[in-house]
Amino acid sequence: MTHDHRNEDRDRSVQTLASTAGPGKVEAGKKTEEFGMASADESQRREQSLAEFWARIKPIQDYIASFPRTGLKADKAFYDELSGD
Repeated sequence: MTHDHRNEDRDRSVQTLASTAGPGKVEAGKKTEEFGMASADESQRREQSLAEFWARIKPIQDYIASFPRTGLKADKAFYDELSGD
């Protein structure tokens, strides 16, 4: 049975897993997907997505940081009462 590997990085990781762990290439491919072993392209896309996320929330962070600090500590009893504890 053949298994189509569309990504060379993933194919290398599958081959490495297959040679070290002993399963066949198809089983190793399933394990890489199961355990979330990502290719370089997938990692790069995730990093780009995270960078875009931080860029989108930066204005919100700046707005919140523009308020002066009160110097007061949060009242634990008040928040415990709100949550029902």
